[in-house]
Amino acid sequence: MTDLGVKLLRNRWLVRSPIWAFRARLGFLFGGRLLLLEHIGRTSGRPRYVALETVDRPDTDTVVIASGFGETAQWYRNLLAEPQCRISIGTRYRAPAVARVLDREAAAAVLDGYRIRHPKAYRKLSAIIEGATGRDIGTVPLVELSLRS
Repeated sequence: MTDLGVKLLRNRWLVRSPIWAFRARLGFLFGGRLLLLEHIGRTSGRPRYVALETVDRPDTDTVVIASGFGETAQWYRNLLAEPQCRISIGTRYRAPAVARVLDREAAAAVLDGYRIRHPKAYRKLSAIIEGATGRDIGTVPLVELSLRS
């Protein structure tokens, strides 16, 4: 199952397929577990899109996501260069947000909460991240997205 998860994670078409559902304003179908992140390319200055799983949602205006591919993920690098972004999640569509990388202590607390709330998903995600990147889930950066009203 882990090998399948790694292969699916590397399949560009499959990973990008939820983007079309979000653009059609069907993000509510994912029940808040997935979001569409619209960010600005640090070199091109053009809008870029990625669908990501949420790790935590402490309140309706805050979402935490993990950069499973670490500091080399393009969306992560783009948010470091320009933290202003938009997210679509649930019934919210292209809501303005600001990104902030969590420090190691805060990230560890979030991952502990995820492990407790979703033990099966945590085990699968850990195995997939380790298989795809060779990194432990505890080392991946977490990003907090704060929605602005």
